[in-house]
Amino acid sequence: MNRIEDYSKLQFDIDKWIKDYYYFHAIESLVVGVSGGIDSAVVSTLCAKTGLPTYVVRMPLESSHQNTKLSDLHAEQLAEKYDNVINVQIELSSVYDSLLHSIKWWSEAQQFDKKEFTSDELANANTKSRIRMVTLYQIAGAKKGIVVGTGNKVEDYGIGFYTKYGDGGVDIAPIADLYKTEVRELGGYLGVDALIIDAKPTDGLWDDGRSDEDQIGATYAELEEAMENGTGNAVDILSRFNRKNRHKMEPIPTFKL
Repeated sequence: MNRIEDYSKLQFDIDKWIKDYYYFHAIESLVVGVSGGIDSAVVSTLCAKTGLPTYVVRMPLESSHQNTKLSDLHAEQLAEKYDNVINVQIELSSVYDSLLHSIKWWSEAQQFDKKEFTSDELANANTKSRIRMVTLYQIAGAKKGIVVGTGNKVEDYGIGFYTKYGDGGVDIAPIADLYKTEVRELGGYLGVDALIIDAKPTDGLWDDGRSDEDQIGATYAELEEAMENGTGNAVDILSRFNRKNRHKMEPIPTFKL
């Protein structure tokens, strides 16, 4: 697969696309959450390169040491290189813990099992993502900004590998038509640190550091082949995830008179 011949032109086109949207809607800042992964590193770098005020936001929330280390590295590098970058870190573990505590207290008061609404790992992981979304929109609202999405093509349009109203809650999506392989190549062109480019892709929602590919059961390369050509080992996995998560990728069903 070789859809992109000139990454310099791609960066120029995305830069213009972001600026056109920014000025047309009279926006005053860009807000990007960074996780230590290649997708958020590329998007935050693209935003920084626009020269527009860019809030690069780290949100540790029971994150693995590796994710925290890489997100810190990237945010610090951007802030050193670009005067328009504002480096933000907000610790959210206490917010998450407080929410679960409140739910457990209510459960006991209503004579449910104490952990009935807090024991599902996936539900808890999605709640972490939604707390981060709320945080980004708080900053965006205060700074008349927009939240810039970090999802790639496989995640956003292939398998729906994101949290509805979590990391899927964004205003613009500059890399959602790029495969993960292309995001990595763009990251290399943009000068993203090799430690981030080479790191296992992860959503940063699990304290055991499990990767995206562990959760999906296929590599991004395999999923890209399945999406682009309908061939390879991941065709069935792609189909299963797409069917299961279709509700995220389509407009909300509306009853009409």
